[in-house]
Amino acid sequence: MKIPAKHTQIVFAFFMSLMMAFIMSGVLTLVNLGPITGFFGKWMHGFSVAWICAFPTVLLVAPIARRLVAAVVETPIAPK
Repeated sequence: MKIPAKHTQIVFAFFMSLMMAFIMSGVLTLVNLGPITGFFGKWMHGFSVAWICAFPTVLLVAPIARRLVAAVVETPIAPK
């Protein structure tokens, strides 16, 4: 069973924020603490805090990003 298309923006924000928070929290935890004992637990804690912030942020910022992209990228010309 698939999610209805009307929920595309929310589903996109869910997955985008999940992946970005996961990667960024891992990188920043490694940079700040190094490869320490208990790294994974600290990473997962950082990830959970980051994702709580990232999900609503993507929902709020995505429309602004779309407008900025539309302002700087040419509209493709439809083939004849």
